[in-house]
Amino acid sequence: MKICIINGPNLNLLGIREPEVYGNQTFENYFSIIRDKYPEIEISYFQSNIEGELIDKIQALGFSTDGIILNAGAYTHTSIAIGDAIKAITTPVIEVHISNTYSRESFRHQSYISGNAKGVILGFGLQSYELALVSFIK
Repeated sequence: MKICIINGPNLNLLGIREPEVYGNQTFENYFSIIRDKYPEIEISYFQSNIEGELIDKIQALGFSTDGIILNAGAYTHTSIAIGDAIKAITTPVIEVHISNTYSRESFRHQSYISGNAKGVILGFGLQSYELALVSFIK
């Protein structure tokens, strides 16, 4: 099984960015823990702050990978183009968020991804990624 985790803008700053919201662990550290815990799955990782690069990656994986775990960051709430990219591919996508977006500012309650995703997991910290991964396994 091949799963790719795609992270959007500012998620490269995990561990130092707003630790009260996002925690103090880097994603790279968390990613190595996940890979060690699930050695039977080929898990890759991509991060970009650029919307077009995220779309390019979704399209590149969208017909050849078993699943995509996507945290599009703030693009979740603004990018019709990312939502359209997910709609255009056959690979299932699970939208994840570290924080509970519904307990935050009202603009974060809108997602252009959710309607095209297989499912949405939010509010469980970095564990949201593992919950998404486990959903692909089962």
